Amino acid sequence: MNTATWALTVAAAAEFAHLAPAAVRLPVLRRTLARRTAGLGADPHHVALTFDDGPDPRSTPYVLDALDGLGGVRATFFLLGSMLERAPALGRELVLRGHEVAVHGWYHRQQWYPAPVRDLREVRRTTEAVTELCGARPHWYRPPYGVLTAGPALAARSLGLRSVLWTAWGRDWTAEATGASVYATARPGLTGGATLLLHDSDCTSAPDSWRATLAALPLIAAHCRTRALTLGPLRDHAVPWPS
Repeated sequence: MNTATWALTVAAAAEFAHLAPAAVRLPVLRRTLARRTAGLGADPHHVALTFDDGPDPRSTPYVLDALDGLGGVRATFFLLGSMLERAPALGRELVLRGHEVAVHGWYHRQQWYPAPVRDLREVRRTTEAVTELCGARPHWYRPPYGVLTAGPALAARSLGLRSVLWTAWGRDWTAEATGASVYATARPGLTGGATLLLHDSDCTSAPDSWRATLAALPLIAAHCRTRALTLGPLRDHAVPWPS
């Protein structure tokens, strides 16, 4: 094997190792690894409600008021450090109103290529910002786009964060989304132990798409209520931590 071939082989191996954790997005592997990564909880009567991409002063307050109006439903908010830096008071309000805060990274960007130093720096920076500005230590990490590559996964683990994706979503980030469509998309996955992905900000989505999320929340809550399912944060979801 010549030097060029060896270099290509090493690069390919490094890239494979970096991308391998992202395979949990594949349905067959997500089912297999659900309790470890996809957020499938052990409580058959609980659905974890999670929101990504905030806090956003234009939209998050409406989501918070809607959750209060649904009987005080609480959720887990995966925060972007860059958004929290611009709205620290809102991050603090999330905790004061009983919600759980978690880490979504500093920027919402894909991390396809290995950069372990950058990954650790950004996950740590966001973790420290959430802890300081919100006044609560986060326990969960969700990568942007749900692409859990090796660098961020290892960074999260080293910081004591549990990486978690989701088992159901509402596709609420699209321009075509409505309250009815978000609910219809999420409904098949709204079963005991599910983790639902929604968004409280349109900072990385279609403009005003958060309004579809807002309109879907009463429909989702009613669905869960009629099936004796409790909506709540991941901290109440009984997701076993990996050994």
